[in-house]
Amino acid sequence: MTLNPLKFANTSASLAFVATCAFSIFATLYSNHAAAFVLTDTQGQSQNLDALKGKWVVVNFWATWCAPCVKEIPEIAEFAKQQGDKVRVIGIALDWYDDDKPTPAEEKKIKAAAIKVGLTYSSILGDDATEKIFGKQKGLPVTLIYNPAGKLVINKTGPIIKKWLEDAVAGKAVK
Repeated sequence: MTLNPLKFANTSASLAFVATCAFSIFATLYSNHAAAFVLTDTQGQSQNLDALKGKWVVVNFWATWCAPCVKEIPEIAEFAKQQGDKVRVIGIALDWYDDDKPTPAEEKKIKAAAIKVGLTYSSILGDDATEKIFGKQKGLPVTLIYNPAGKLVINKTGPIIKKWLEDAVAGKAVK
């Protein structure tokens, strides 16, 4: 028995729809540009990816309960200090809350923990808005690196060190 593919697509509109869906899936899976984001950090400062074009941007997802996250924060802080205005480092705390965002008490606890472990760069409290922008993280820590054009060039799950970050923003191959 021979199947006739035209039997299942009786109009050119059906084929156009299938092609559009395929392109949409491809674009979603393989796009390396960040969704433009504007988030407010714990100091009330706006962190806007579009405004940061021309700089490397490092986004690091962490949590107070994540031992590898806490261990890498001093290395990231030293890297941020060393790079100065060439690189913007943003930490996003992904602690869980009873609601979709932290209560004032939870926020205070996370800010205190960040100070205790040496987080000196911009910090954002993760919530539903950050999840909509970056997607749900499957593990921690996660580090995203955007080049000066705003293109996502690295998405790494697992701990990092200062030397790894230096190599990454120098354009060297990193694992």
